[in-house]
Order: sequence, then C-alpha cells, then structure tokens
Amino acid sequence: MEKPPDILTNTGHDPIPMVRFVSKSGDGSEKLEEVDLHSADHKPRPYVPESEDVARDECEDEFTVEQAVEAIGFGRFQIKLSLLTGFCWMADAMEMMILSIIGPELKCRWQLSLFQEASITTVVFIGMFASSTMWGKICDKFGRRVGLILASFLVFYFGVLSGFAPNYVWLLIIRFLVGFGIGGVPQSVTLYAEYLPSKVRGICVVFIEIFWAIGAIFEVALALVIMPILGWRYLLVFSSLPVLVFVVLCKWLPESARYYITSGQQQEAHDALKKVALDNNKPMPLGKLKQETVSSTRGSYAELFRTRELAIVTILLLFIWFVNAFSYYGVVLISTELFAVGNTCSVASDGRGSELECHDACKVLDSSDYWSLLLTTLAEVPGLFLTLFLIEFLGRKKTMALEFLLFSVFTFLLFICSSRAVMIMFLFAARGLISGAFQAAYVYTPEVYPTASRALGLGCCSGMARIGAIITPFVAQVMVATSPRMALGIYAMTGLLAAVACMLLPIETKGREMLSSVH
Repeated sequence: MEKPPDILTNTGHDPIPMVRFVSKSGDGSEKLEEVDLHSADHKPRPYVPESEDVARDECEDEFTVEQAVEAIGFGRFQIKLSLLTGFCWMADAMEMMILSIIGPELKCRWQLSLFQEASITTVVFIGMFASSTMWGKICDKFGRRVGLILASFLVFYFGVLSGFAPNYVWLLIIRFLVGFGIGGVPQSVTLYAEYLPSKVRGICVVFIEIFWAIGAIFEVALALVIMPILGWRYLLVFSSLPVLVFVVLCKWLPESARYYITSGQQQEAHDALKKVALDNNKPMPLGKLKQETVSSTRGSYAELFRTRELAIVTILLLFIWFVNAFSYYGVVLISTELFAVGNTCSVASDGRGSELECHDACKVLDSSDYWSLLLTTLAEVPGLFLTLFLIEFLGRKKTMALEFLLFSVFTFLLFICSSRAVMIMFLFAARGLISGAFQAAYVYTPEVYPTASRALGLGCCSGMARIGAIITPFVAQVMVATSPRMALGIYAMTGLLAAVACMLLPIETKGREMLSSVH
C-alpha cells in the first residue's frame, strides 16, 4: 500500500527510524528538525533535505490536529492516557458507590427518616448539578487538564473531611462539596477522546469505563471488610485516597492539543502532538500545524445551538443523559432497598402492613446483602463488553436505543413475585444494560460536539444527568417503601422514552471525525 503523501517517512536507504517536524525558533522563523528514535536523548537536530525546493514545499504544507491524531494513530501515549483516565474513573466510581452503602448505616445510627436517608444521596448530585456546566466552561476556557486537577483535589479534600462530619447537617454540607468536585470528573473523557483516532475512539472510551466497574466493585469489597470492623467514617476516608493518587499522577497528564489550537496556542498544540509522535514512535504529518480561527463564542451556550441539527442533538441528549443517570443510580439504590425488604411483593399494595413497618425499621446491610450487592455490581463488566461489540457493529445511536429497551424489559420483569436469586438475576441484567447505555452516551457526546463547545456540551449533559440523579433517591428509597412496582414502572417507562429519543438523534458519529467547528 502506498503511504499518504502528507506523512514524513524515511528514505529507503535510511534504516534508522526518524521523526521529522516543523518547529519555531526564538525569532518566530520556522525550521525542519528530526529526531533519531534510537538515540538515548531524542535530541532534535536540523533536517537537511535533498534540495532547498523540497524544504520550501514541505514547510508550505499544512495539517490539522485531527489529521495529526489520525496519522500518529494509537500507541504507547494513548495507553498511558487510558490508565490515567481510567484511574480517575475508578476513584470517582468509589465515591458514587459509597452512597448506596452508608445510607442504611446512617439511618440506623442517627435515627433518620426515609426522606433524610435519601437526602444524603441527593445532596451529592445537587453539588454535581451546580458545578457541571461550570467545569465545562472552565475546561473550554482554561484547559481540560487545569479543570480536571482542580475538581479531583476538591473531591479528595472534602471526601476525607466527610469522614469527620460531627452530625447529619454537617455531613450534608460536606457531601454537597464532594459532589461539587465530582461534577468536573467527566471532563476526563473529553481530554481522553481528543487524543484518540476515530477508528478506535468508540472502543477505547467504552473500554475505559471498565475502570468505573472496577472502582464500584472495589468499593463494595472495601465496605465488606471495613464496615463491620471500623465503621462508615473509615470507609469514607479510605474511599477518598485513590483520588489523591490520581491528583499526584496528574503530573504526567497532558493538555489537549485540540484545546490549544482552538484557544490560539498553535506552538503549544504542535509541541503536544510532537510528544505524542515521539511516544508512539510514529512520524508527524508533513508541514506545519494549521492555525484555526478562534471562536469569540468559545465556551458559550449559544455554541450548543449553533445549527438546527446541533440544537436537536442537544435537546435529545439532555433527556437521554437525564434518563441514564436517573435509571443507573436508581438501580444501584433500589438494589439495597429490595435486599432489605426481600422482593417487590413484600409490601402490600395499599402501602400498609407489617412488611412496611419492617422496611421502616432500622436494618443495616449484613454480609449477605454486601455479597448480593457485589454480584449486581459485577453486571457492569459484561454490560460494557456488550457495548464494546455493539457500538462498532450497530453504531452509537442504535446501541443506546437497544440497551435502553432491554433495560426496560428486565425492569418490568422485576414486577414478578420471585425468589431472591431470580430478583438478583433481573437486577444484574438491568444494571449491566443501563451501565452500557450510559457509557455509549459518553462515547457519542464528545464526538458529536465541535472542539470549541465539546467540554461545555459534555458539562451540560452531565448537569442534566445530575437532575435525574437528584430525583432518583426519592423514587428508589422513598417511593419503593410504599409501592415498589410503581417505582420500577417509572424506571421502565423512562427507559422506553429514552430508547425513542436515541433513534431520533439526527447524527450518527460512528467513523466520523471530531469536528473543530460547525458552520
């Protein structure tokens, strides 16, 4: 196969791999340099072509960030970025999974009502909602890396502090601030996706969510060990430590080259891409990086509605993300509630009776409940692998629609009066499917928005998801006490509506380049 003409390659008589690129000197003039990848120091040296005409022709060529990312491809740089982003998601998952664990414990210890128990979860999502769009604007204006480091530090600091909360009110205040920091964590997906070639972007973004599943599983396992011995305060403190590790590892976290170029920092974008090429042992595209027009509305909400097509996408995505979070956290929370009650038929249809009194009574999770919760949490792993296959076979839209539809089917099946084992099986399937739909949305959203509004678009969708998460505790923890079937019916019906919304999306992003701007 003949190599593309815009890629610098070695001549046939040069067996040593070289990376060649255009750099700028102190006076602003451009020059061609090359790096010997087999040398110890990788020190650039002047590149002398066979003729001055060749040098001039090469310098006159231009390439975009998208072309550079596609040409450099997937390699060691993306693998390291995958691990960094994945660790961030694992730490975030632990902070979120803990919400379903400490609720029953604090309800008993502090004699809380069902409403107060649900508020412990809701207040975290209120913090996330309050900050999601703010983090998006920060990441679009000041960089993905800056926003992510600041958000992660807030999660760690207030996560540890919540373990020392003296009473219920202080716990609510501190957990709100934890949620305020967590609102910026989804921006790690923006940074990650912007360095991925289009052919592997969908698979890689879904695969990175394996770390979320690992974090959720690890949190349940940690609770199984710590809760009976040390209690909930130590669990909160230990669950925050992985976030600190990520903050330290951020020393090696790169800034997005796409952010640099849309903010007018051409040289920084070029240097970032050069590091990727060196890390991957691949050549840079021939010529110099094309300077793109800096949008005066960068980071503005108007960017999300710039065209009719993009406006429709934004409206539908806001609803899809709402349902994703409403249903996902609903399944997480309702699992512990159903384990405590027994099954969906344990409460009388009129909302009265001894079983309801038993539900309102103080009951902490025991070892069998933790093992059941661990089993349903494991469902996220096969759910993600299913999404890995479907997202490249069916595309993003159809994958989300199918998984929402199947989620609704298994949620309706929970209406059946069945044994605990069958109930766990239905919860397992429902959680795996809604987790997959959520991750498919994380693939689609950064792909559909242009660079100038990508972080803001993801931030707004994340903010809408938090509204769903704010509401869901009152369905999964309060309504379920009087009418489990009504609670489950709400989740099933919203899942069906989300499936329809996915099919109405006007843009399919499978195999599509990430745009820098829209016209």
